[in-house]
Amino acid sequence: METRLAPDQLKAVNFVEEIARAHGMNVYLTGGTIRDFMTGFPIRDLDFTVQGNPLKFQKELEKFGARIESADESTKWISVTFSGGVRAEIEMAHTAKFEKPGKPPLIEPSGIAEDLRCRDFTVNAMALSLNPGSRGLLLDPTNGVADIEGKLIRVLHNYAFLEQPILLIRATRFTTRFHWTLEERTQARYESAREGNYIENVNHRDIGYEIEQLAYEDDPLAVMKALEAQDWLKVLHPHWSTAKVDQNGLAALLKTRQQLLEIGVDGNPSAAVMYFLTDKLPEKETAEIQKAIPNKTLVENWKRLDDDAKELAKKLTGKESATPSMTWDVLTAAKPETFMFLAATTKQQVVQKHIENFFGKWRQIPQRFPLPEMLELQITPAQPNYKEVVDKAFRLMLDGKLRTPGEINKFLKPFAPPPPPPPPPPKEKRGKKAAAEAAAAAEAARKAEAAKKGAAEKPVEAAKKGDKPAAKAAEKKETPKKAAATLPPKPKATTKKAPAKAKPAAKKAGKKK
Repeated sequence: METRLAPDQLKAVNFVEEIARAHGMNVYLTGGTIRDFMTGFPIRDLDFTVQGNPLKFQKELEKFGARIESADESTKWISVTFSGGVRAEIEMAHTAKFEKPGKPPLIEPSGIAEDLRCRDFTVNAMALSLNPGSRGLLLDPTNGVADIEGKLIRVLHNYAFLEQPILLIRATRFTTRFHWTLEERTQARYESAREGNYIENVNHRDIGYEIEQLAYEDDPLAVMKALEAQDWLKVLHPHWSTAKVDQNGLAALLKTRQQLLEIGVDGNPSAAVMYFLTDKLPEKETAEIQKAIPNKTLVENWKRLDDDAKELAKKLTGKESATPSMTWDVLTAAKPETFMFLAATTKQQVVQKHIENFFGKWRQIPQRFPLPEMLELQITPAQPNYKEVVDKAFRLMLDGKLRTPGEINKFLKPFAPPPPPPPPPPKEKRGKKAAAEAAAAAEAARKAEAAKKGAAEKPVEAAKKGDKPAAKAAEKKETPKKAAATLPPKPKATTKKAPAKAKPAAKKAGKKK
């Protein structure tokens, strides 16, 4: 579960789990959340079912920062939006008994197993426990996993389309979104309900819910075309058709949303989707559709779109966007919903150019950063001010003040951290062993000093005892400089020639006999 939910969704799940536990209620993730979890489709919203009254959660939810969109006392149901735009519904586990086709059912509290068996389709009748001791346990009493694998939409009850005619519209929406088919018996009942005109008994509140669901579809135009082909679109509103849709505006909106997702910005385009789906309807009929939608926050955002877009366009063409870096700040600070709508509707060339640069050449600037030189300068993400340095360099490059690698490198050098200090000296040893080693070293030094002193005193003692050679040696060793000073000076060299050597005497003439 943790790997499939977005961080904001996971935070919402953990909070609902906590408050349900605090109120002593068992809580489960159910319905479309588990269906999308099992199929691998994006998890659009969170469906919670509690064994108890979730209306008691309202104060805690508001303290947590969630916005209550709507609540129903009769069915014990709440629609909530958490931070990050996470949509959720929290309802009481219940059974429903339909006394008349299309009329609101009689609601009775129940356990989770009974609740699941009373749902619309098998693929929506699964639950995941969030309770201690069974957390993560999947409940699938109607074998919805098998229908997911078979890509089938199967109703749970023989009279489902009679009791709840809105399921005819919902089944068509699901088969279009998932590209699945109706199970054989479900298809037969679907055709029979269409021929019997069961749809005339549809509940007005259910119509508003299905209109709202169009705003959250990934391809709302495809769903509208499918509904129109089955004559269900006129059930949502008699004058609504795909001809009333601004298809170019809708395509531009969804393209901009995808561009934002690719750079890590997630916005909620639902209000703008409804704007384009009803763009060519008269104002009166648009107001009727808005009135039918139960989520009033969605309607308020829809009505505010034009004003918010005009305000953003004014900033993009005024002093607040005097430089590229200032324009960047305006666009990054804008609400994603307003950004998307403006990108899809603006006719101003300046605004169009700014948005084009935002997604285009401005995002290529970080590729010019001299990363090897930054690494050599020890400017890395581990540095506390790394983000600040990079952001400042990026803004200067946006404004054309840093153009070449040399200029960028020169800018970065002052931000290089100082070299690391030398390692500290080794710590002195402590303890008995260290003290013994120190004492032994001191004793060895003392003995060496004594031996040296004794060697110096030995010749002097020998002289006292009459040992003349030793005394002379001591005297010579002790006063070498003084002795040298008392010697007579050497005679200076002269230039006189030395006398010739005498010739040897003549040999005697005779020899001794």
